[in-house]
Amino acid sequence: MREIDRLMSHYGESHQNKMNVLIHTIAVPSIFFVTLGLVWSIPIPEFMAAMDVTFAHVASIPVLFYYFKLSGPMGAAMTLLIIASFGLIKLLVALDISVWVFCLGLFVVMWILQFVGHHIEGKKPSFFEDLRYLLVGPCWWWGHWFKKMNISY
Repeated sequence: MREIDRLMSHYGESHQNKMNVLIHTIAVPSIFFVTLGLVWSIPIPEFMAAMDVTFAHVASIPVLFYYFKLSGPMGAAMTLLIIASFGLIKLLVALDISVWVFCLGLFVVMWILQFVGHHIEGKKPSFFEDLRYLLVGPCWWWGHWFKKMNISY
């Protein structure tokens, strides 16, 4: 069995309840976005600013490497989520909204929702067993879209 299939199957075991799935469908990509936003908000040295590069850009490289190692289609999908996240961050900046304040607030709300979902499910979050599941969550989210479009990952 491929690693992506094993991880997705195990992650899916604690995400069966329809309400928990709905909560995760909203919260997982939101948490991914706000995590990038929080990392983007870390002050950068001048040489990085001159290149318009943040720590979020740097962190995205090994994260994408991991996703592409799991699956080419999943890596491509996660590339789209990262691009969309950076676009939303730039929108917050353009609207003169504090990225770190917005992202911190949404981070807290979305994690509370996640734990409410797992309380409803009656199962603990997968990442309590293995921190890799923090990265698998967005794959699981994409997996729903892939199934609807009849695309294998």
